Amino acid sequence: MHGQTLGQILPEAAATFGDKTALVFGNRPFTFTELDAMSNSLANGLLAKGVAPGDRVTLYAQNAWEWVVSYYAAAKTGAVINPINAMLTTAEVAYVVEDCGAKVIVSTADKGEALLDIKASTDLAEVVLFGDDAPVGAIAFDDLLRDGKNSFDAAKVDPNDLSTICYTSGTTGHPKGAMQSHRSVVLNTSLTALMHSRNAADIIVSALPCPHVYANVVMNSTMLFGMTLVLVERFDETAVLEAIQEHKATVYDGVPTSYMMILAGPDTEKYDTGSLNRCVTGGQTMPAAKAEEFEDRFGCPLLELWGMTELAGVGTSNTWYGENRHGSIGVSVPYMECRIADAEDAQVTVDRDAPGELMMRGPLVMQGYFGNAKATQETIEPDGWMHTGDIARMDEAGFIWMVDRKKDMILTGGYNVYPAEIERVLAQHPAIAMAAVGKLEDETKGEIAKAYVVLKPGQSAETEEVRTFCKQHLAAYKVPRAVRFVDDLPKTSTGKIMRRELHRLDG
Repeated sequence: MHGQTLGQILPEAAATFGDKTALVFGNRPFTFTELDAMSNSLANGLLAKGVAPGDRVTLYAQNAWEWVVSYYAAAKTGAVINPINAMLTTAEVAYVVEDCGAKVIVSTADKGEALLDIKASTDLAEVVLFGDDAPVGAIAFDDLLRDGKNSFDAAKVDPNDLSTICYTSGTTGHPKGAMQSHRSVVLNTSLTALMHSRNAADIIVSALPCPHVYANVVMNSTMLFGMTLVLVERFDETAVLEAIQEHKATVYDGVPTSYMMILAGPDTEKYDTGSLNRCVTGGQTMPAAKAEEFEDRFGCPLLELWGMTELAGVGTSNTWYGENRHGSIGVSVPYMECRIADAEDAQVTVDRDAPGELMMRGPLVMQGYFGNAKATQETIEPDGWMHTGDIARMDEAGFIWMVDRKKDMILTGGYNVYPAEIERVLAQHPAIAMAAVGKLEDETKGEIAKAYVVLKPGQSAETEEVRTFCKQHLAAYKVPRAVRFVDDLPKTSTGKIMRRELHRLDG
C-alpha cells in the first residue's frame, strides 16, 4: 500500500525504483534516488529557514527540474504547497501570496526583483531563486541544495491534513484557493494512472505547466508508479515531437490545442512517434473530428479526460481498456459519484441525454476555498454535491458529454447557444486547424455567436463557406453570424483557449 501523504512519495519511490530514471529535463536525467536525496537537501534548507508543518510555500516558475525538487521538498517538511501559474503578473502573485499567507516563495532569478518588492509589503519571509546567484535579500536555490544534508525524515502529517492550495483562474474578481488534502491528491494520482493503465513500463512526455492540476497528477503518478517523465519546458510542437522520438515515449499528455498544433505542423511526418501506444488530453473539450484525425495519423488511441482544480485533478476519463467514445469525457473515476442536475435547481437530476450542470461528490472534492466560506458554500451543497459550472449530458451508458461552460453560454434570441458545440463542427472543416467561438452583443437578439478561425497552412476559406458548412450540421440559430480569420488564438499557459479574450482580435 502506497503512503497517503505527498512527503512519502519520493522516499518510497527511491526505495522501490532506485537508480531507474524518474525525470528527464533538457539533456539531464535524474534517478529516483537522486530526486529523493536532492529534495531531502532542499527540505533541510527550508527547515533551516524556519519552514514548519502547515506553513505555505509558493512555487512560481516555468517547468524545470528545480520545480519538481521544490515540490517534494516542501511536502517533506509538512508545508502546504501553493503552486501558481508562471504567467501571473506581480500584482496577481502579491494577491495570492497575501491571501494564503505564504512564508516562502520559490521562483526563477528573472522574477527576483519583483518578488523582493512583494516580500517588503507582505508577511513573506523568504524568496528563494533558482540558480547559484541571488540578489541581496533573496536566497540562491543552489546554496540550499548544497548546504542541506541529503537525509531527511519527512514530517508526520495526517492524510486528511491540507496538502495544497491551488488558485483557480478567476473569471470574475480574484482567484480562489482550492484546498486539497494529502489523501485526495494521492488518490487522484492513483485513479489517473488506473484509468489509463499507466505503469512502470511507461515513458511520459509532457509540456503541461507544472502548477496545473493535470500536470500535477502526471508528475505524481510518475513517482508513485515508477515511470519516467520527460518534462518539456513549455509547449512547442517540435520540442514535443523530438522528445517523443528521442525517448521512445509511450504516452503523451497535452491539452487539445497542442494536438491541433501538432496536426497542423508542416514537419510532423518527419518524426518517429511509433513508440506511442496511447495519448491523453484534457483541459478543454476535444472535437471528435480532431481526435479521429490524430488517431488516423499517429496510430494510437487518444483518451479524453475532464478534471478540475477543485477535484485535485481528474474527475472523469475514457479508459485504455474500456470503450473510448470520441467527443465524450468518459465516465466517472472510481469512488466518485456524478450526476447531471437541473441548471436552475441543483436538487433535481435531469433525464439521461438532457443537458444540465455536472455535479460531483466523493473523496476528491476539495475541502473548500481557503479563507472564503461564502464561495465554498456556493460551490458545495450541504449534502456534499459540488457544482462544476460545466453544462453536460450523460448518455444511457453513463458516458458524459460536455456541452459547455455555464458562464460561456450565449443567449441568442431566447435560445441557449453553447460555443463548444459550434467549435466541434468547425473542427470538422477540412481547411480549419483551430477555431473558437465568442459572443457579441446584438440589438435584436441580445447576443450572437462569432467564430474566430485559424486555417491550416496553405489552406483558404471564405466567411460564407464556413457559415454554409455550419448550416449543414447546426440549427439555424446556432450558426455563427460572423467569422473572423486569425493567425492564432489567445491561450492560457496551459494552452486553453481564452474565449473572453477573443474580442481583442477585433481591434
